[in-house]
Amino acid sequence: MEIEKVLTVAAPAAKVWDMLLDPTVMASCVPGMKSIEVVSDVEYNAVIHVKISFISAKFKLRTRIVEQRAPEYLRAEGTGEDSSVASSLKQQSEIFLTALPDGQTELRTKVTVDVVGRLGTFGLSVMKTKADRMWEEFSQNLAARLAGGEIPGADQVTITRKEPQAPGGPAEAAAQAAPARAPVRAAAAAGPAAPVAAPEPAFAAPAARVNGQEASRASVSDGGWWSRLLGGRGGSGRSIHIELRRGDTALTVDWPVEEAGKCAAWLRDVLK
Repeated sequence: MEIEKVLTVAAPAAKVWDMLLDPTVMASCVPGMKSIEVVSDVEYNAVIHVKISFISAKFKLRTRIVEQRAPEYLRAEGTGEDSSVASSLKQQSEIFLTALPDGQTELRTKVTVDVVGRLGTFGLSVMKTKADRMWEEFSQNLAARLAGGEIPGADQVTITRKEPQAPGGPAEAAAQAAPARAPVRAAAAAGPAAPVAAPEPAFAAPAARVNGQEASRASVSDGGWWSRLLGGRGGSGRSIHIELRRGDTALTVDWPVEEAGKCAAWLRDVLK
């Protein structure tokens, strides 16, 4: 079914164009409109109630603007269905705006609609009669809006905007919302690595005391800890000198002769 209508409105073409693209205006002007969901600037989901003869249908319409040249031309395509009456439709509409010399605008629309199902069984004359009535009501509502008037029942239409999803869908959105985890090597990239303690040698000597002070392992070449502890090799001149080597690690101990028994016990534990 093809429908072509012409309407002259008392407003410049630019203003008429803006109103046609305003969901709040269309919600109040289109007869039977129940709700509009704004998916994007060119995509809309709507619910519209239509009654033809003894059948009432509530179509869920999906409309997309596929071409536009402001403020002169707009082409949209859409589909809709109502499972309760086993009917569906497919439509393509074109709107042409022409500026008139007196500041008015001619609005011409051309709509092609294919209705399938129970509603499609009605004759062409019945469908066109319904279309004429809807166009007349739309024209009156649009003229009222352009004049700044109110349209009864317009505040009952629900208008919502669909929230955009993160790229990749819900899984990626959840990943973006989760706290970020620093990679294992992030510290290395940020700056110099912290000093790492040298590994313990393969053997571990039990604690020993020299002249009442605790002794520990030391490298032969460090010349530090043991020299400070004993005041040099031999201490008082009467000591037991011990050198132990395991790989690159060396242990040097000068044990007082007076504590020879403790030295022997310590060596037995070390050499087990």
